[in-house]
Amino acid sequence: MDTVNPLLVSSASGLKMDVNGGEMSKNPTLICAPIMADSIDKMVTLMAKAKASTADLVEIRLDSLKNFNPFEDLNVLIKQCPLPTLFTYRPVWEGGQYGGDEKKRLDVLRLAMELGADYIDVELKVAHEFIKSIGGKKPEKFQVIVSSHNYQSTPSVEELGNLVVKIQSTGADIVKIATTAIDITDVARIFQITVHSQVPIIGLVMGERGLISRILCTKFGGYLTFGTLEAGVVSAPGQPTINDLLNLYNFRQLGPDTKVYGIIGNPVGHSKSPVLYNEAFKSAGFNGVFVHLLVDDLEMFLRTYSSTDFAGFSCTIPHKETAVKCCDEVDPVAKSIGAVNCIIRRQSDGKLFGYNTDYIGAISAIEDGLQARYNMSSAAGSPLAGKLFVVIGAGGAGKALAYGAKQKGARVVIANRTYERARELANVIGGDALSLDDLARFHPEDGMILANTTSIGMQPNIDQTPMPKDALKYYSLVFDAVYTPKITRLLREAEETGATIVSGLEMFIGQAYEQFERFTGLPAPKEQFRRTMSKY
Repeated sequence: MDTVNPLLVSSASGLKMDVNGGEMSKNPTLICAPIMADSIDKMVTLMAKAKASTADLVEIRLDSLKNFNPFEDLNVLIKQCPLPTLFTYRPVWEGGQYGGDEKKRLDVLRLAMELGADYIDVELKVAHEFIKSIGGKKPEKFQVIVSSHNYQSTPSVEELGNLVVKIQSTGADIVKIATTAIDITDVARIFQITVHSQVPIIGLVMGERGLISRILCTKFGGYLTFGTLEAGVVSAPGQPTINDLLNLYNFRQLGPDTKVYGIIGNPVGHSKSPVLYNEAFKSAGFNGVFVHLLVDDLEMFLRTYSSTDFAGFSCTIPHKETAVKCCDEVDPVAKSIGAVNCIIRRQSDGKLFGYNTDYIGAISAIEDGLQARYNMSSAAGSPLAGKLFVVIGAGGAGKALAYGAKQKGARVVIANRTYERARELANVIGGDALSLDDLARFHPEDGMILANTTSIGMQPNIDQTPMPKDALKYYSLVFDAVYTPKITRLLREAEETGATIVSGLEMFIGQAYEQFERFTGLPAPKEQFRRTMSKY
């Protein structure tokens, strides 16, 4: 697979007022709301919603209508739409719902143009002939988008370049290419094509791995992106909502010089990191954006996105241990733990530095919980000293907690599904090992501490727990690294047996302080982080 580095070049960037007179935008990329409904009345209602959402234009999907009287209905849609209109009448052979006569379909698109549409979208396969047929009749401000959709994959840079030339040769005003991401590195090829394009271009990659194409098109000079009016109602896989584009990703404020940060994981869509960091970036006036990065192969991802524009990453399951091998330099603590959850790309030479901020966040939250339970003062040394500390899981987070607890003087026991991995970690940190099956019967003493670092109990499997309830009575404090949901079944049952509970949210916020400071060089807005996460 060819790897590319999207080079940062300045797009035709200038501040623009959004169509609704809203705040100045730092990029010229438009937000288009797809309108899909089975009746004209519903479409008119959705158009008003799109205007209220501050979209710049609407894409009217004629192929979603049940009954359609072209002349009458197009007139209503064009006259009643409060925003510029883009008409698409997508045939079944290009992923749409229209299965009728081709000539009739193209006649409808021509009619839309004559009645005052601002744009129409026509497929590459029929574009040549269609554009020839409107020669001389084209209104001055009207533009033809010629589109190509690939629902299987993303071709090589060379093939994409040839495709752009082919689309341009039809006489297209705007080039549109939509491909499918098999791997997140596929998106880099679309960025490279977009950033070097001499013509207006819409380059989008479908699917969850392609989400960044829909957000970062602002940075690489894309003509428009699609944002849905409500979650789940999409015209193509992976579309974000307009609300998320504007309020989660600060879309209007992203430009060619915006630095990109993100949470690398698999799965990753549940992570609240983008909410946390983007709100903090915005408040601090920091020119960065934080995105979800669904990564399968960490090494390939870091090699592909090697430009200094991709400036830093949080790293979660299952990539924390691999990250140690992928960095040019690793902080001694992260090295001892054998896991990295924060990667910084040095701006001077692009080298990668790995850190571990997990253990600080979790251990201090556990210490706070114990101090509150036993009414201890923080001056009395760590309340973990001498305690029996049981860690479930021997992955990156498990290593971090075991290391942190050991540092504070606790006696550490690792429990893991595969005993060999537990044994391995126990040997490294100087502790004992158990298989997860034996953990329920393990209670050499009362008042132990339990820390779950696996994903057991995470959404959507919220009814799962790594530990039967009756075994929890031997623990004075139970911590769960899972924070979606905030109170897992493990924590709920631990509280019912009288243990102090510490949610993964505490670890999440704690580890984020140091990451924010490493990302931005600014002090972490601790109060704001707590306020942001309290909503969840």
